[in-house]
Amino acid sequence: MHFKVQGLINPKLTSICDLCRQRGLVPEDYGNPVVKIFAENLLFAFAGNNEDVDSDRFLIPDTKKRRAYEGFLQDYDGNVLAKQQLPREKLNQALLDKDFVPDANLTFAENLSELGLEVDFQLNTVDYIDRERIRAKYKYRCQYCGRRGRSVDHKDPVSLSNDNSLDNLILSCSECNRIKSNMPYELFVKLNEQIPDINQKLVKYEDALAPLKKEFQERRKLLSAKMHLKGVVNDPELNAMRKSNKRLQDAIDSLESDYHALALAREDHFKNGWKLYLAGQDSDII
Repeated sequence: MHFKVQGLINPKLTSICDLCRQRGLVPEDYGNPVVKIFAENLLFAFAGNNEDVDSDRFLIPDTKKRRAYEGFLQDYDGNVLAKQQLPREKLNQALLDKDFVPDANLTFAENLSELGLEVDFQLNTVDYIDRERIRAKYKYRCQYCGRRGRSVDHKDPVSLSNDNSLDNLILSCSECNRIKSNMPYELFVKLNEQIPDINQKLVKYEDALAPLKKEFQERRKLLSAKMHLKGVVNDPELNAMRKSNKRLQDAIDSLESDYHALALAREDHFKNGWKLYLAGQDSDII
């Protein structure tokens, strides 16, 4: 992506990245066989010469530092909010102007701050009262899968819409909220409508597990109380209670295992749908 010249009708790849081009370097003065092969196979134009890559001419010759820069730029490329608020040209210029090496021990936001750049990552301004209104409106039930939920979700992702109005809010469980992330609301609903039986089964699992877990906790408290009253650890009655508790725990573990396996399969359904959607939106491959 960084070796492609943006905005051209006829696609062109260059031997050097956009950072070096912004630095004032001329692609024709440098060779890059790998990028050239890409250009030839994709029928793109190529700006560069036929020489091999000369590592002595790297802007950042140190391999460790270069990897730190690559990781930092990958963080930028994968961050919707950063790309919305911070043009790539401005980021590149800051990197060129300042003696800066990204610190792997810092977050992306902290590294940006070290560069003198700021991005607002906290666009979610829904207050406590509005959150409680949404929870009460939907009776603490996820409006996607039907399980219990407390997560107030933005239908249109706030990172894209910056819309914190009540009309853009809905209630979800933490799992659906995490899976949906920046996915368009219409797409998430469409994918969700394809698996009603799976959602219903997850609700049944949740409803079955809740009383079992409550029963197990009550039994543990009872066992602890009896041990305290008896003043002993080993006792026929106590051992019988432990065996009974172990059987209940095994049943819970088995049910939870099946529940989590189904939840993971459901998550894969959304991930694959999202990947296919993104692939269909972008006709380019580089």
